[in-house]
Amino acid sequence: MDQYAPIADHGLIGDLRTAALVTTDGTIDWFCYPRFDSPSVFGALLDHRRGGHFGIHPARRPYRSTQLYFPDTAVLITRFLAPEGTGEVIDFMPPRPRGPATGNHRLVRMVRCVRGRVEFEVEVAPRFDYGRQPHSTVLTEHGAVFDAGTRALTLHVVRDRDDVRPAEVWISQDTDVGATLTLTAGQVRGVVLESGAEGLPREIRPEEIRLLLDHTVEFWQSWLAGSTYRGRWREAVNRSAVTLKLLTYAPTGAIVAAPTAGLPEQLGGERNWDYRYTWIRDASFSVNSLLGLGLRTEAEDFAHWLGDRYRQRPEHSDGPLQLMYRVDGSADLREETLEHWEGYRGSRPVRIGNDAAGQLQLDIYGEALDSLYQAHQHGVALGHGGWQAVVDLLDWLTVNWNRPDEGIWETRGGRADFTYGRLMSWVAFDRAIRLAEQTGRPGPVQRWRNERDHVYTQIFAHGWDPVRSAFVQTYGSTVLDSSLLRMPKVGFVDPRDPLWLSTLSAIGTDLVTDSLVYRYDPAVSPDGLTGAEGTFSLCTFGYVEALARAGALRQARLVFDKMLTYANHLGLYAEEIGLTGEQLGNFPQAFTHLALIDAALTLDRADHR
Repeated sequence: MDQYAPIADHGLIGDLRTAALVTTDGTIDWFCYPRFDSPSVFGALLDHRRGGHFGIHPARRPYRSTQLYFPDTAVLITRFLAPEGTGEVIDFMPPRPRGPATGNHRLVRMVRCVRGRVEFEVEVAPRFDYGRQPHSTVLTEHGAVFDAGTRALTLHVVRDRDDVRPAEVWISQDTDVGATLTLTAGQVRGVVLESGAEGLPREIRPEEIRLLLDHTVEFWQSWLAGSTYRGRWREAVNRSAVTLKLLTYAPTGAIVAAPTAGLPEQLGGERNWDYRYTWIRDASFSVNSLLGLGLRTEAEDFAHWLGDRYRQRPEHSDGPLQLMYRVDGSADLREETLEHWEGYRGSRPVRIGNDAAGQLQLDIYGEALDSLYQAHQHGVALGHGGWQAVVDLLDWLTVNWNRPDEGIWETRGGRADFTYGRLMSWVAFDRAIRLAEQTGRPGPVQRWRNERDHVYTQIFAHGWDPVRSAFVQTYGSTVLDSSLLRMPKVGFVDPRDPLWLSTLSAIGTDLVTDSLVYRYDPAVSPDGLTGAEGTFSLCTFGYVEALARAGALRQARLVFDKMLTYANHLGLYAEEIGLTGEQLGNFPQAFTHLALIDAALTLDRADHR
């Protein structure tokens, strides 16, 4: 399946509404618009024949390509080095941090010759609605219009009318458009793909896209300048922060788990989920990580988003909050499969939507309350309406925390008494008590304290297995679970308590392989699915934190530094790491990048101590 670039061979660009993946060969093989969770226009990542793509690369081989980000930005540079010259494609989307959800999206592809002479090939082959919606193409001297009826994209050509050097030659190939651009040193060409443009394509001058580039660079560098992080892993932390920001849908403040769908956790396997939605859990963790860097705006936006979700409680929901939502806050994530797509390297089924949205996962309430508490600690005020929502939520949790649930990993093997769900219920009560005491807000604090203590006693009675000498995944089982690495982080156990050190040792023996950490043992866990999976990168960074808190600093630093070697060439991570070190699962994943930030902050604090 050589038609598919490795998952790791991609960079990410975006405008805080949607995002695109760009391969090291200059091809955009994943782009959905107008939102992250909209149908794809370029989807060759999941079907190289039917998915659609947008490629720019040298016309003749051999050449070598490299990628880098313009420092502290989401501006991606793909450089091509060939015998006749050196050229580069600069990809970016001008950010839209404020304003309504409607409006234009611009995908800018600036093509430049640095040295010598380079002939580039351009191919624009959109496939609307996951390749299910046909479109017409109108080619003009200034570009093209791709019209699928309900959706349309306009391709503007970048050209300097005063330049007498060789220009591009555009041709139409059925409904696709191709061109050859011959550039000499210092010459700039390119294209701008725009949604919502009125009228026909227009000629764009190089000065105009240089101005867009300057504004985009300024936005990202100004945003990142608000970070207070000055630790030893600044480059990796900054890249992770920019990635989390790229996964934010600005109109609502929602943070998606990943910009992709259907990328496999095992090549050829069936764990191919759609992650283009906002999990309460992932977004809460992301906000906490950004707060740790001193970035408050995202916490304020998420608090508003969370309050809106609570007030809109969806019909037939098994709780006051649904597990995940679309980026606009709607709750319908009905799952379906794209039968006409072959999947990444033959990994089927290709799923869009996510039926896990209807699962009961009790841990989300602890994560939501912890994010509100952390926001309060950083000066983000919780208003009267928000506090009333907290009180109402805790009323529900008081009655329901003892129910079996599906667990953090969205296993499809049925409900059970997951220890992690109980742990985060303890967190929910604990953070509500702290908020009430610190703000003087009224609430049934004594009842919350009783419930918190009840959860604590139950976990030690049923979540601790004396044979394994460890906390276990579900009550009565012997299965270890890396989600429990958060126990000391949330304050449930002291990180040097003998019971916790025994658990950490057991996890190190059973779930860790050369520093990489599995979520659980799939051979005995109630996963409900066939096949295996790779190590889970979130858990590896969580292991680093647990080691550091337990005082094993040398080992923690070694595991962290080893994990940094598994990042791709741009410092990006997918969900999992395979047997040979390959990236697996949706890419890039918020979970992994927020965990990297948390691990770095924990190590820095330990070093200072």
